[in-house]
Amino acid sequence: MSLESDIKSMVESLDLKIWDIATVTEHEETIYRVNIINPTSEGVSMEQVVQVTKMISPLLDVTAPVRGDYRLEVSSPGIERKLKSLMHFQCSLGEKLRVQTTEEKKLRGTLKSVEGDLITLDTEEGEKSFSFKDVIKATTYFEW
Repeated sequence: MSLESDIKSMVESLDLKIWDIATVTEHEETIYRVNIINPTSEGVSMEQVVQVTKMISPLLDVTAPVRGDYRLEVSSPGIERKLKSLMHFQCSLGEKLRVQTTEEKKLRGTLKSVEGDLITLDTEEGEKSFSFKDVIKATTYFEW
């Protein structure tokens, strides 16, 4: 098993899901970022973040995710987030999206459905459907 699959198993044992795992550098600091979601509710609690952190920290002490010093950061992906997989789209049904596809310059609308790899947005111009493989970039957004 890989480190990411071990982390995924641990997170799923708490009835949570991995949204994304990434290693990033910010202000000359390496961060191993684990974003989690609660598929049964509107968000992730601070208690759940602490639980996941305490659960995976010993694993990372044994199997370091990167060379050198790093900081572990466990959090939710936030209200405005990048959609990189079909699972991300499926978890975002009913939310407002900005999507750039190979067919259209940019689309904005509410995510209506995900059927197989076909994604449908309800836009001001009507329904627009496109294949996941045609997505160049997609993000959720929140109107304040």
